[in-house]
Amino acid sequence: MAKQNDSGNDTVKKNTMLLASFICLAVGFLGGVVFSAYKSGSGVPVPASMPQQPQQKADQEETISEDQAKRILALEKEVAATPNNADAWTQLGNLYFDTNNFESAIRSYKKSLALKPNEANVQTDLGVMYRRAGQPKEAIEAFEKAARIDPKHEIARFNKGIVLLHDLNDREGALKTWEQLVDINPAAMTPGGKPLAEMIKALRESPKP
Repeated sequence: MAKQNDSGNDTVKKNTMLLASFICLAVGFLGGVVFSAYKSGSGVPVPASMPQQPQQKADQEETISEDQAKRILALEKEVAATPNNADAWTQLGNLYFDTNNFESAIRSYKKSLALKPNEANVQTDLGVMYRRAGQPKEAIEAFEKAARIDPKHEIARFNKGIVLLHDLNDREGALKTWEQLVDINPAAMTPGGKPLAEMIKALRESPKP
């Protein structure tokens, strides 16, 4: 994950660049599309939204490296000492994001946003964590806030469509959300490298489930 650097929050993290990827199962869009969530640049699937079971949480803890654990501890100490340090809260949220600690990431991002509410990237990351924590409605709210802060924030709009379609079964809502994105950027692409306008057209023409 490409971190927002220590000097500010201007760099969009690579993980939030892509919440989902569309994969054609046959030639052309009408062959079928599978919705999968990916970390940007990693090619590693991100779990769909669902609450974690105790064993899953135990497995998650085993994946945290010693370096990550040290950095988390250092940042937890820093935010305890300087609770008004929004950037430190964001960095802590980023680490919890990377280590799949959804609830702690949500807590950290909310602390950061309480101090700096107009950070569209942090709002988008918060939405990703809500989705992965099995809270799609909260994810939608976070993506909508990001889009209000930055009306041209394509990732927030794209992610909102993913959650509407994949988690809330709101096909029409997802299509309208993506159509608004195409209005903003007619050249918008899906994470799989396909024109978003073509995907919308294919979904419009395909039979409803």
